[in-house]
Amino acid sequence: MLVKRMWIVGTIFIIAALVLSACATPTAVVTEAPVVTEAPVVATEAPTEAPTAAPLPVFGLVLIGSAADGGWSQAHYDGGLYVEEKIPGVKVTYIDLAVIKTGTTFAQLADELVAQGANVILFNSDDMKADSTQFAKDNPEIKVIMASGDQQWKEGKDYVELANMVNIMGKMEYGKMIAGCAAALTTQTGAIGYLGPLTNDETRRLAASVYLGAKYCWTTYLGKPAEDLKFKVTWIGGWVNIPGVTSDPTQVADDFYNSGYDVVVSGIDTTEALVEADKMNAAGKQVWAVQYDYKGACAAAPKSCLGVPYFNWGPFYVKYIQQVIDGTFGSAFEWAGPDWSNINNPDTSMIGFVKGEGLSADNGTKVDQFIAELAGGLNLWKGPLNLQDGTAFLADGVEATEFEIWYLPQLLQGMEGLSQ
Repeated sequence: MLVKRMWIVGTIFIIAALVLSACATPTAVVTEAPVVTEAPVVATEAPTEAPTAAPLPVFGLVLIGSAADGGWSQAHYDGGLYVEEKIPGVKVTYIDLAVIKTGTTFAQLADELVAQGANVILFNSDDMKADSTQFAKDNPEIKVIMASGDQQWKEGKDYVELANMVNIMGKMEYGKMIAGCAAALTTQTGAIGYLGPLTNDETRRLAASVYLGAKYCWTTYLGKPAEDLKFKVTWIGGWVNIPGVTSDPTQVADDFYNSGYDVVVSGIDTTEALVEADKMNAAGKQVWAVQYDYKGACAAAPKSCLGVPYFNWGPFYVKYIQQVIDGTFGSAFEWAGPDWSNINNPDTSMIGFVKGEGLSADNGTKVDQFIAELAGGLNLWKGPLNLQDGTAFLADGVEATEFEIWYLPQLLQGMEGLSQ
């Protein structure tokens, strides 16, 4: 508009000058064409937009059981909620009860989560090991967390090179030793039952850890002979009750309580052992249970509960989700133990133990003493130890390696029950 206005003014000036010159004495008039000026052009750069941050991860959980099972799967789900709390903007989605979704593989369930926007997938059960490996191979752009697996353990038996997978597991062996100690201190009959899931490396070493803790506290704190402690394992054939597939854990627990076993330590994902203990106590039989997996599990029957060794997945999920955000995620195997300065620290300790109302104050003090011994270096995976069939496992004074503990081939001598 400015240019246009200057052109008009210039034109008027020329016309006026011509009129005047026509009336005056003719002289040589030299006129110059009007100079049209434009507004100065200032070189500017195109406006730049602020860099757009990469979208935060969507964390998809494939849960073997219910997200509200009061056990293993709920502990993982709560770990996901911890991630949402600690890294605002990260979203958690999940599919639970994966074990009963017949006709669908665990990898296909993960595909469903990816279709919903998930770009980090958790597989939370050893049952999912093969599927998680195949899924990670087929989806290299998706980050995979496999809880309880060993595929990324270079020294393990099943190492597979996968840049987009990490394995995380807690050293629940310590929690199970504490559970065994509480059971041994409490039993009045000297008979402890172990309600086991299926049989594999993990379940054998955890059942054996309960026995080692029970035997130590039985002999050290109570001063009783090891051979007077009865310890029996019954496997139901799965992590949860599947009618027609597994043995009924309610019936197994009742069988223990009705045959002289007054403490049942649970190794399954759900609360049948504790629920049945409460029923027995209501009927006048004094029995107890030790729950598993989930910090709040004693709530199912507080007075019958001696305690619960539990997993605290949240801080470790935060660690690896943050690596996804930072672009540093890569193959890793982590077998994390308790934070011995405070095993119940929710921000640092993978393994904790909550005492139940059924544990007496005196026995609770002894349990604290046992925890302090473990924190100070007490190692119960130390010889002499034999396998169940009498084969030497660890010579006198020899400590088991992590490999030997992880891949325990049998139950230990002194334990009753099947090893396979």
